[in-house]
Amino acid sequence: MFKKILIANRGEIACRVIRTARKMGIATVAVYSDADANALHVREADEAVHIGPAPSNQSYIVIDNILEAIRKTGADAVHPGYGFLSENPAFAAALEKEGVAFVGPPVKAIEAMGDKITSKKLAAEAGVSTVPGHMGLIETADEAVRIASEIGYPVMIKASAGGGGKGMRIAWNDSEAREGFQSSRNEAKASFGDDRIFIEKFVTQPRHIEIQVLGDQHGTVLYLGERECSIQRRNQKVIEEAPSPFLDEATRKAMGEQAVALAKAVGYFSAGTVEFIVDGDRNFYFLEMNTRLQVEHPVTELVTGIDLVEQMIRVAAGEKLSLSQADIELTGWAIESRLYAEDPYRNFLPSIGRLTRYRPPEEGRQENGTILRNDTGVFEGGEISMYYDPMIAKLCSWGETRLSAIDAMGEALDRFEVEGIGHNLSFLSAVMQHPRFRSGNLTTGFIAEEFPEGFSGVEPETQAADRLAAIAAAIHHQVQSRAAKISGTIGNHRRIVGKDWVVQLGKTERRVSLDLDGDNMMAQIEGGERMAVETDWLPGRRLGTFRLGGAILAVKIDLSPSAIRLRWHGADIFAKVRSPRVAALARLMPEKLPPDTSKMLLCPMPGVVTSISVAEGDEVEAGQALATVEAMKMENILRAERKGRVTKVAVKAGDSLAVDEVILEFE
Repeated sequence: MFKKILIANRGEIACRVIRTARKMGIATVAVYSDADANALHVREADEAVHIGPAPSNQSYIVIDNILEAIRKTGADAVHPGYGFLSENPAFAAALEKEGVAFVGPPVKAIEAMGDKITSKKLAAEAGVSTVPGHMGLIETADEAVRIASEIGYPVMIKASAGGGGKGMRIAWNDSEAREGFQSSRNEAKASFGDDRIFIEKFVTQPRHIEIQVLGDQHGTVLYLGERECSIQRRNQKVIEEAPSPFLDEATRKAMGEQAVALAKAVGYFSAGTVEFIVDGDRNFYFLEMNTRLQVEHPVTELVTGIDLVEQMIRVAAGEKLSLSQADIELTGWAIESRLYAEDPYRNFLPSIGRLTRYRPPEEGRQENGTILRNDTGVFEGGEISMYYDPMIAKLCSWGETRLSAIDAMGEALDRFEVEGIGHNLSFLSAVMQHPRFRSGNLTTGFIAEEFPEGFSGVEPETQAADRLAAIAAAIHHQVQSRAAKISGTIGNHRRIVGKDWVVQLGKTERRVSLDLDGDNMMAQIEGGERMAVETDWLPGRRLGTFRLGGAILAVKIDLSPSAIRLRWHGADIFAKVRSPRVAALARLMPEKLPPDTSKMLLCPMPGVVTSISVAEGDEVEAGQALATVEAMKMENILRAERKGRVTKVAVKAGDSLAVDEVILEFE
C-alpha cells in the first residue's frame, strides 16, 4: 500500500481524500495556490506545498508544478480529485514516467473517454445507445449553424473536453447556435485549454441519470447503481439523489450493463461514471464518461456503504476488488444538495467574500434514524475566492425512504448557517418543499420551468405564515421583556411589555395576542389558530428551534432595530412587530421607492469584463448583447432589456468590477 498520497486538487474534494487516506494510515500532501494559503485542505494535510499564483492555469493545472511538489515530498501516489488535471491524460502519463501511481484509470481510457467525440464513437461500437449528432469537430460559427440546422433544433453545443457544465449551450435557432458556439468555445479554452466543439440533438423533457462504475486492474468491472442528477441550472448539477425515482429494475440493469460494457471496451479500472440522458419512455442515450470521481459520489456511498475513494486507492495499488456484482445492494435513499456561493435573488450570480458565519448541522445518525453528511473545504472566517468553483459544501442526507431523506435534508438546510456572502441555501430549501420535486417528477428543465422568473423566495402559505407571525411575536416579546429588566431606569418611565401585537409579514398583517403563564406562552392569531409556543431561543442566538401547532420549526433569526428577519423552508421574511397604535401610524407612512437604475447597465456580480459589444452613440435593441463578464470561470452575457441608445461606456475589457458597478448608461 502507498505511504504518501499527494492530492492534486483543493477545497472539499481534497479534504474528502485526506479523510479516507487518514483512515487507511496513509500520509497526505496538499498543494495550494496563493489564494489558498490558509485553506482548510492545507490545514488538514500532513504536508503542504505552494504551487503558484491564484489563477488555476498558473497553479493547479500546471503539470510541472505538481511534479515538483511530488519530488519535494516523496509522494508515491497522486489522487487528482475532480476538475483540474483529473481527466488530463498528459498528467497521468507524466506521473507514470515519474514512477508515481495515478489514483485513477489508465492513460488510454482517459484519452478515449475524455474526448466526447471519440467516446461516442467507442460507445456506439460497444453497443451503447447514443444521441444523434455531428461527431466531427466544428471550426466556425457558420459551420455550427449549418450543422445545427441539419440535425434539427433544439441542439446542444458542447466542448469536446468539457465538464461541470462549462462550454455547453442549448440553441433553439440559428442566432442562438451562432452565439452559443462562440461562448462555448471561449469557455472551453479558458477552462480546459481546448476549444474543440461538437453538436448533438437536445433531448426534450430529459432526465440526467448516471451509472457509477468501479473496476480493478484484474478485469473486474461493477456498476454501483445510478444517481439522478436532473435538478440542474445552466447545465450545472444542483441536487442529486440515489437511486433515481424514475428507473425500474429492468432499466437500471440495462443501463448498468451498458456502462460496464463501455468500461471494459476501453480497459477501464478505478471509479468512473457513465452519464446518460433518459427520456419519458425510459429510453436512454449515452452522454459521456467521466474518468474520475464525481462531485456527487457521496450519495452512492450512502446507499451502498462503499467508500469509493478507498476503493480507488486500493485499485491503484493493484489490489483486486473484494466485491462482486451480486454484493452490490442499494439500501434506503440519499440526497445531495450543493451549497454554492451564488445569490439566487440575483439570478444565481456568483458571490465572493468572507464567510463571517459558517455553522453546518451536526453530522452523523440523527434521533429519527436518518443520517447527515457534510463534505466541505471551508471554515468560518475563510474566504470564497473568485478564481475557483463557487461550491461551499455538499450537504447529504440518507433515509430509509425518499421522503424521509428529503425531509431530513429540508430540516438540515434550515439549520445550516452561512453569512457574509450570497448563497443558495434558501433555494435548496424551497426545492425540498416543492410538490413536483417531492413527487419525483423531474427533468433537467425543472428549475427553468418551476422558477421561470428566477427565485425571489417562498411566500409561506396561511398556516406557515401564522406560525411565523407567532414566532416573530414571541421573539419580540422576549427582546422587550429583557429590555424591561434593565436596571437604573427612571421609575415612572418603566417599559411595559404588552401582549397584543400586529405582525407585518411582507404586505400582510396578522394580529397576535400572547398569553403567559410562567414559562408557558400561548399565541392566538386573530381569526386563526391558538397555539402553544415553546422555544430554546434567547436574544443573541442566530438559530432558534420552535415547537408550535404540533410542528417543530428550525428558524434562522436576525434582529435589527426595525424588523426581525426569519428564514425557514425557503422563505426569507422581514417581520415587523408593532403595537396596534404604532401599526396604525405605520400604515400612514409613504412608501420609500428604490433608486431608479433603469437607464444603466450594472454589473450583476463581481467579475472581469471580457468584452464590450457596443460603443457610445449606438442604438441597441431588446435582447442585444451589450457586454460579457466572466466570474468563477463562467461567461455571463449581459443583454439589453429594451430598445435605447448608449450615452456612456464606463468600463473597458479587462476591468475588474464589483456588484452594481456601472458598465453602460443609456439615454
